[in-house]
Amino acid sequence: MSRIGKMPVVIPAGVDVVLGEQQVSVKGAGGLLLVAQNGLVKVSNEGGKLSFAATNDSREADAMSGTLRQLVNNMVVGVSKGFEKKLTLIGVGYKAQAQGSKLNLVVGYSHPVNKDMPEGISVATPTPTEIVIKGADRQRVGQVAAEIRAIRPPEPYKGKGIRYSDEKVVIKETKKK
Repeated sequence: MSRIGKMPVVIPAGVDVVLGEQQVSVKGAGGLLLVAQNGLVKVSNEGGKLSFAATNDSREADAMSGTLRQLVNNMVVGVSKGFEKKLTLIGVGYKAQAQGSKLNLVVGYSHPVNKDMPEGISVATPTPTEIVIKGADRQRVGQVAAEIRAIRPPEPYKGKGIRYSDEKVVIKETKKK
């Protein structure tokens, strides 16, 4: 059995988990998140701990038990604490400004770039060169951060662009005569 799938998910106070026929729903301070049930995995709630077991001995069921366990764990952590990604703008004149659920970027194009945030995702700009994306759904937070980074990814010669705060950009050496 999967090592990850063997570990139970502890449900903290203030988080409500409902195991349905078709889906698992997790509700907390951060909102309501849903994940579809899989027929290869049996989910059970025993005294505030969720356990995941493969229904048969197939490799797919074993892998799916670990996957479903981690998805549910991310949902529990998301509705209780939340997830965040930090982006940094590197470049002369590059700046970001959050206005409600919109992010306005000036990143070297002839026009400003406006990005609307999906529901459940909040954006903040503590400084003009930092962007902080927060939300309960880990996958959506990462996807929005990747879409913002794709607007102007870091280039390899000067390192200018939008990058994750912990990302290391390897700078190439320019051509010599």
